[in-house]
Amino acid sequence: MSNNSNTTGRGPASFTGDGKKSNDDRDVESINLDGHPIQSDRLNRALSARQVQMIAIGGTIGTGLFLGTGKSLATGGPASVLIAYLIVGAIVFVTMLSLGEMAAFIPVAGSFCTFAGRFVDDAFGFALTWNYWFNDAVSTAADLVALQLILKYWTETFPGWGLSLIFWVVLIGVNIATVRAYGELEYWLSLLKVITIIIFIIIGIVVNCGGNTAHHYIGSENWRIPGAPFVGGIGGFASVFVTASFAYGGTESIAITAGETKDPTRNLPRVVKNVFWRILLFYIISILLIGLNVPYNYPGLNTKSTRTSPFTIVFEMVGSNVAGSFINAVILTSVLSAGNHALFAGTRLMYTLAMEGHAPAVLGKLNRNKVPWVAVLVTGLISGLCFGASFIGAGELWSWLQNIVGVSNQLSWIAIGITSIRFRSALALQGKTHLLPFKNWTYPVGPYLCVVLNCFLVLVQGWSCFSPTFNAVDFVSYYIELPVMLLMYVVWKLVKKTKIVKLAEMDLETDVYEADEVVEEKVPWVGRARRILNWIF
Repeated sequence: MSNNSNTTGRGPASFTGDGKKSNDDRDVESINLDGHPIQSDRLNRALSARQVQMIAIGGTIGTGLFLGTGKSLATGGPASVLIAYLIVGAIVFVTMLSLGEMAAFIPVAGSFCTFAGRFVDDAFGFALTWNYWFNDAVSTAADLVALQLILKYWTETFPGWGLSLIFWVVLIGVNIATVRAYGELEYWLSLLKVITIIIFIIIGIVVNCGGNTAHHYIGSENWRIPGAPFVGGIGGFASVFVTASFAYGGTESIAITAGETKDPTRNLPRVVKNVFWRILLFYIISILLIGLNVPYNYPGLNTKSTRTSPFTIVFEMVGSNVAGSFINAVILTSVLSAGNHALFAGTRLMYTLAMEGHAPAVLGKLNRNKVPWVAVLVTGLISGLCFGASFIGAGELWSWLQNIVGVSNQLSWIAIGITSIRFRSALALQGKTHLLPFKNWTYPVGPYLCVVLNCFLVLVQGWSCFSPTFNAVDFVSYYIELPVMLLMYVVWKLVKKTKIVKLAEMDLETDVYEADEVVEEKVPWVGRARRILNWIF
């Protein structure tokens, strides 16, 4: 891989059958005679570094944090929530380092799903991509269900399905337009969430120190009430992990934007290293303040029909109804942002499925703005699950969808770890490790540890559905993903007779991105100022 090219980069380098580079047009699809993957980089690289970094935050800070923490607090207690978010946060950080390493080297729209097929087994990639596409489609549905829960703060008369319908149409419209429209909307919504969380942290500290309606110093008293800080025993503690996985889910999907990111070899590593630390900072401090200020037995945190956001509760404790309405309005916009991100990611995965022959080719059809519009419509249709909340109960349905998405996220993190291990092994065998523009400094311990820990969590986090009595519906929501993904893997492997890719034969050339060398500013303080601004924005 060369570092000498123009400032925009020459884009992914394709390779012909004789091993020579070819700068083919991106709209041309071809497959090498020796069996190398199809070059699938046909999307428009219109997302800037500014947008990509905010998209990463927006895809993570959403309903999982604003609403999911309420359920976690009620079922597990403040200590369980804090510990679970710390553990899952560490897992996701290492997972992002592994993924960033691969995505910076081969920036394609399918990201880790494509890597699973190329570096492990085509059947593995098939099962993972369909699993993660369903994950994003269900995430969009979960966000639309969350709208109905948020609406109940203001009124019980307006039909929740009506609000879901309005937002559903808006999300599909934005994603069909242009990727730039998606990126700009996501940037401003994410920026609003970041500012709001900073305000929440300040207000949370003030409320805890006595700046509340009772003028009472709270301190850590909510950790000492009967039943706290661990609620529900081992079952309550284990159940919090799937909620934390749901909340952190979406962090890894930032790599899916690689196919539409300008200069990905430089921008993606910066995003991976900077964004996650900001997310971890926001999550852990917010979780700590929620556990300190809101008792786990606060009414409405976890019922069949409602969910009260602990963020709204803390703002109300200041003594202003306006403050409560403000944070609830921000939570509503965050739902739009999270749904927008999930629909975008799911659409790109369906496009990848079509490009790799894992789905009908019509799903890969692009409009004049190079947006896979058919995939947008099909993925959007699945979000119609949100309308089932009218019959089941929005709170109950949201919990089921949250469990399904949380487990799906964990399966994806396991797959990323396995893929990373094989990717680095192949690079070492083929003598190409030095070509990596960004290296995962935790390898090999990090990926192996993530695989083991995630496997353990997937198996034990459904403890509560077995005790004190067996709950069939909860059991399905916790474990349905496991047989489904296994079945998809086995069926595709038997039908297509796929084989695990040998390390020596692994394709580490197609879609490799070549970027120009960075020209450093001559004035030192300019470079430092630019790095500071990049971290903030």
